[in-house]
Amino acid sequence: MIGRLIGRVVAQEPDGALVLDVGGVGYELAAPLGTLGRAQVDDAGRVTLWVHTHVREDALALFGFADEVERAAFRALLGVSNVGPKIAVAVLGALPAAELARAVARRDLGALTAVSGIGRKIAERLLLELRDRLPALAVPSAGTAAARAAAAAHAPVLGAERLRAALTGMGFRPAEADRAVSSLGDRAASASFEDLLREALALLAK
Repeated sequence: MIGRLIGRVVAQEPDGALVLDVGGVGYELAAPLGTLGRAQVDDAGRVTLWVHTHVREDALALFGFADEVERAAFRALLGVSNVGPKIAVAVLGALPAAELARAVARRDLGALTAVSGIGRKIAERLLLELRDRLPALAVPSAGTAAARAAAAAHAPVLGAERLRAALTGMGFRPAEADRAVSSLGDRAASASFEDLLREALALLAK
């Protein structure tokens, strides 16, 4: 089994699939949108990806993640009834591990049904079955004053992270994504994600 790869990205598809060159060998990996924007990159431009090796009777597929937490979240998703790698990748492309954990803790059905390919029944199953399966992440209990304060404090960060992930997933370089996010400033805490993405794309088109 392959657990981690360090190499240079030599090809990337709009859906997040990529080819990582490791010592002259090209590994094809599927990855959630935004993974490369969150992954560790060394001074030589090599990316570190944590890998899940998915084995079936007719195929062997590799899935890459920015860190061990996101890989663990992917594996937790695979443990949910009728959830396969394609759905798990889609969920983490829209809701990175920390956001997914918060959505499950808040029982936020809307956050899950907003993911492409996720209907209400699957979303309800995710909320039910992920409750005890997600990696241990610091998520205050919903409804408490501490939870509301934490949500307010994290809102700008979460909005910026989601926007940055979306932009890198669309093919923009991390530096370009960072520039667009920085230009939006405090709006990341108040504007809708759709508006932020539209404004960021307009900024990058100039």
